[in-house]
Amino acid sequence: MALDGVEVGQIQANAEDSFSALATLRSIFSYQSISQALALIGLDFHEQLGLTLHSTEVGSSNVVDPGNDAEEWRRISLFKSGCGGDRLYFDASAGEVVAQGNQFSLDDVEVIVATIDLEVVRAYRSSISRCFQAAQSDVYERIQTSFALSSEAEDLDIRQRPSPSMQPRYHSPEEEIALCAGCYLWDYLRRSKMAGFLLPSSGGIDSCATAVLVFSMCRLVVESIKTGNQQVIADVQRLAKYSDKLPESPQELCNQIFHTIYLGMSKQSSKETRQRSRDLSGAIGAYHVNLDIDGVYEAQRNLVVHALGFEAHFKVEGGTSTESLMLQNLQARSRMVSAYEFAQVLPTARKRPGGGSLLVLGSANVGEALRGYLTKYDCSSADINPIGSIDKSDLKRLIAWAEKDFGLPCLHDFLTAVPTAELEPITDSYVQSDEVDMGMTYDELTIFGRLRKVHKLGAYGMFQRLVHEWSSERPRAPGDHTPALEPRQVAEKVKRFHHYYAVNRHKMTTLTPSLHSNDYSADDNRFDMRPFLYPSAYDSHQFKAIDEELAKIEQLRQR
Repeated sequence: MALDGVEVGQIQANAEDSFSALATLRSIFSYQSISQALALIGLDFHEQLGLTLHSTEVGSSNVVDPGNDAEEWRRISLFKSGCGGDRLYFDASAGEVVAQGNQFSLDDVEVIVATIDLEVVRAYRSSISRCFQAAQSDVYERIQTSFALSSEAEDLDIRQRPSPSMQPRYHSPEEEIALCAGCYLWDYLRRSKMAGFLLPSSGGIDSCATAVLVFSMCRLVVESIKTGNQQVIADVQRLAKYSDKLPESPQELCNQIFHTIYLGMSKQSSKETRQRSRDLSGAIGAYHVNLDIDGVYEAQRNLVVHALGFEAHFKVEGGTSTESLMLQNLQARSRMVSAYEFAQVLPTARKRPGGGSLLVLGSANVGEALRGYLTKYDCSSADINPIGSIDKSDLKRLIAWAEKDFGLPCLHDFLTAVPTAELEPITDSYVQSDEVDMGMTYDELTIFGRLRKVHKLGAYGMFQRLVHEWSSERPRAPGDHTPALEPRQVAEKVKRFHHYYAVNRHKMTTLTPSLHSNDYSADDNRFDMRPFLYPSAYDSHQFKAIDEELAKIEQLRQR
């Protein structure tokens, strides 16, 4: 039967024994879900293609009961997990759980089977209040089908019984970060058809966490190889070209597709950060490059000296804040340019069959973005940023967890190190500190970020809240590590955060696309559903149609 057209919208189908519907992205686009209206008119099955976008530490609430939706409206819901070339990873289930697949997996398809008694579901719909609302519900057009989800033979089989409810499985926040980012990174890498990743490694917490997430990805891939996942095996054979043998360990895979580069300065970089960067790369098997960029930096710095006859100095050398900031930004931006230079040439230099280029990974956390504590177009500018919506506290917990679960003892040194940008010269009496520069701790930044975005508080509302929660006169419970400040100190910190959030707002418009992992992400485009990773157009239907049309035109012209 030929169709003249297909209507676009909600898909609703009547089978002989049930009513089903398909919905997408409820939690993003609709506060009042259409699924509630459908339930009132007899919906039995609802397939949710991405009910809830993933957010760290809410996995258990997604699994047990997202908004009491399924419990309140009583239907059978099917949920999909995964990602599709944008910033988001979807995962959820709801109400009473009778079957659950993997929340994070590299499998394209996972088959989960459960037996459901539709009459149990329908019994919940007999309440007077529900029937009254159902009588006034809108009518939606349905597609009539001639198949049934159950059979008389199954109904007569006394061995069949409804699947019992089960206790949902969910991961710790640290596992969520590692597994979600691992799946996301692999999906992005294989779709992009690039040769691997390159990470500018500073020897600090942020780049360390990013490297750990890539290592988590490699662990997931090797596990999938061992279980015989043919799609993963085919992707690995296409990407890992330095050897014909499939990698047997995460380190073997890491060495082929993951590259780290330490871009140091002779005066600003410490031997400790350089060694930590080298140790971490060695532990996870990454291909590591260690170099200094003094020559690039000095050449660029001398442009001002020769053109203007003026030589800028750092504050520790007697220069002004403007001079010092210019010199720091110059180093940071030189690192970005150098990172992309090496990303393009490393596969060729390593004699990778077919050459190729690397995706550059950013490693700026969400707190630094909110505060604007980054240089615009420095190493925070990259192709993707796995930690762009994760705060420093969660990154530290991730590294502490990975130290034990991944067997990486070198991670302990990162946890005890003082966070520093290392953009100013180190002296006997001065070492640059991130938290001193920002005027607030990373833990305080996390609180500011959540109050601003999740609790919708402005500067005044934030002060009213924190002047009580951070009061030095409040009763202190055991384990209470929140700040104890005078009201004037609270006011200064709140004002400082909002001042720098305002003056650095322009930086957030150019943030590297990051995996959405937190409800207070600073990325302006975090809910932009347009994929920024497209398949090759040369394989598309439209290009084939162009070729067919072109062949007809050329054939006509030859007559």
